[in-house]
Amino acid sequence: MQGLLQPALSRLLQAASATPLLKRACLPVAALVLAGCTTVSLDQPRSGAPTIPAVESQQLQALRMITAQQDRLYNVSAPLLVDNAALCKSSARKLIGFTAKTRYSYSEDYVDAATALGLDERLQITGVLKNSGAARAGVQRGDILVSVENQPLPQGPNAERQAAAQLGPLVNKLTSVKLGLLRKGTPVNVTVPLTSACGFGIELGNVDTVNAFADGRRVLLTRGMLNFTRNDTEVAYVLARELAHNALGHPARQQMNATVGAIIDNLTRVTPDTTMFSGTAGVKPMPQEMDVAADTVALYMLARAGYNIDGAASFWQRLSTQYPASVTNGYTAIHPSTQARLAAIQKAVTEIKAKQAARKPLMP
Repeated sequence: MQGLLQPALSRLLQAASATPLLKRACLPVAALVLAGCTTVSLDQPRSGAPTIPAVESQQLQALRMITAQQDRLYNVSAPLLVDNAALCKSSARKLIGFTAKTRYSYSEDYVDAATALGLDERLQITGVLKNSGAARAGVQRGDILVSVENQPLPQGPNAERQAAAQLGPLVNKLTSVKLGLLRKGTPVNVTVPLTSACGFGIELGNVDTVNAFADGRRVLLTRGMLNFTRNDTEVAYVLARELAHNALGHPARQQMNATVGAIIDNLTRVTPDTTMFSGTAGVKPMPQEMDVAADTVALYMLARAGYNIDGAASFWQRLSTQYPASVTNGYTAIHPSTQARLAAIQKAVTEIKAKQAARKPLMP
């Protein structure tokens, strides 16, 4: 397990009944990081944490940057996931609403750097999804996961996978989960209500190409796409489109689940293999009708989540102008129907605003 973002446990905690949000094996989080009340800063070493040798300073810097970028993705995605279960249909899942990691949640070369950031053998809450049951129950970043339903949670290199196997059956049959936490050395017990949300992991791709991918169960934005966006609303535009592709089953209809899944697995590594990422990396261009459908659903998702949709058309126009389809490893190359998309966006924006003015349900 060598990747960085959202392993089995992190995806389970974000969308707990999903089967497959920093990952050694995705978020993400969702995914997935993050929003929530910070009690422990992962940017500061804990008392007694080993000193990081000078030769590893670049690793420590890289880890800080990656966790900060994942925080941003998870924070922006929170309302999109929580407020759109009705639009995710069969992909809605019970959600706990946090991600947890150990110092082994990163590739082997980053264990010491992760330790310097405050992680150890125990599962530590690294992010809380805004408006989730965990957030409402008072779960905080930095809390140590001790038990679930009075059963001790595992520690060590395989803690995430073991905890995922332990939590899965519980989440599927319960409406709330009792957690035992350790907060600054003090035991804390909370009951986390489970809520329905879009069951997709949110991942960060560690490359500078300007792209985003959806494989049916995860959404990935590259570092390059994050750097291209000017604000969080523009990040939400991209996340919502990829969530919409997943919700509409487009990766499966394109028979691209495995191909895109392999790309996501690769790009979530600390150092991805860029040799496999030439051209479109085997990803077929999205048909116009699918892209138009995704734009429409995405705009409804954005509006339901409280995002301003007025700038969507100009964002996608700017992206297609700066990174046209001739940039084969860019977003427009696999989403080439720019003019049809822009027309669909304008139509959907008008429709949504009319429904908002009439106080009608925001359903496409």
